[in-house]
Amino acid sequence: MLAFLIDEDLPRSTARELIKAGYRAFDVRDVGLRGKGDNEIFSYCQANKMVLISADLDFANIIRFPINSHGGIIVLRFPNEISNDMANKELLASLNNLKEAEICGRLIIVEPGKTRLHKYA
Repeated sequence: MLAFLIDEDLPRSTARELIKAGYRAFDVRDVGLRGKGDNEIFSYCQANKMVLISADLDFANIIRFPINSHGGIIVLRFPNEISNDMANKELLASLNNLKEAEICGRLIIVEPGKTRLHKYA
């Protein structure tokens, strides 16, 4: 089963909602990574075989974080006006429609009503 690390630019409710839905999820603020840089968060995910979930567009840079060089990166792209509850529902809907093999090593962009899967660099 995949484990997810939720970046601190997302609400704490994201990890809670994933856990309630049966996923293994951890918040960076609870694993000693609050305020840490992208490279340290990425390294933690790699060392612990975790999928990173973030709203930080830097993680969508496939030159810096090449596809198939990690356990998976999910970048959430929601307008500021969307509620945390709605964002969490959109994320869960995307995860429920993806197979584990579609997540591992891939860059996934989740937007309202749409999930884009980047399989190749």
